[in-house]
Amino acid sequence: MIRRFAKSEDGATMVDMAIVSTLLFTLVLGFVDFGYALYQWNAATKAVQLGARLASISDPVATALSTAAPTTTPGAPVVAAAYGPFACTYTVGTGACTNGGAFNATNFSRIFRGDTTNTDDNTCPTLATDQRPGMCHFFPGLRRDNVVITYSATGLGYQTRLGGPVPTITVSLQNRTFQFFFLGGLLGFGNLTMPSMLSTVTGEDLKSTSP
Repeated sequence: MIRRFAKSEDGATMVDMAIVSTLLFTLVLGFVDFGYALYQWNAATKAVQLGARLASISDPVATALSTAAPTTTPGAPVVAAAYGPFACTYTVGTGACTNGGAFNATNFSRIFRGDTTNTDDNTCPTLATDQRPGMCHFFPGLRRDNVVITYSATGLGYQTRLGGPVPTITVSLQNRTFQFFFLGGLLGFGNLTMPSMLSTVTGEDLKSTSP
């Protein structure tokens, strides 16, 4: 009887199925998670593109920008690296810009939240039909402290220009990780950092009332 039991193959199919199912479910859930990661990548790219566009037509977050260019030779071009760069980031309750640029929270909020009421949080409100969206509407879950807005001099504009210098504006993301539903717990992908997304444009009127 012991010999017959040792030769028995009853239940072998269930064991094989259990092994194969584990691998199959891991692959299927992995495809789902990586598909969602690709969506997050695309959403982040679109968010920084929109943020750069909004920053180029809005009042600057770095308030020192309007008077940052040299004025010793009126009408002369503003050469590259003549001021800044002003890299502006948000922290809880406030914000700061490098190179002595004061941080304007309202202007930052307009880029992050669009044409909605300014509140000091990371919520992304529902827009009315006549309101312009912000970065958070294109990338759900985006936080204010993920956004970096940089104004730099790259040789555009002229000294004593009425609207201030013409900066080159870069909007980028920092400290953002991919969100994985399944692989984060199974394989430790929850700490996979998203590469820095950025978009660079040339400043325009830098007024909130621009089209």
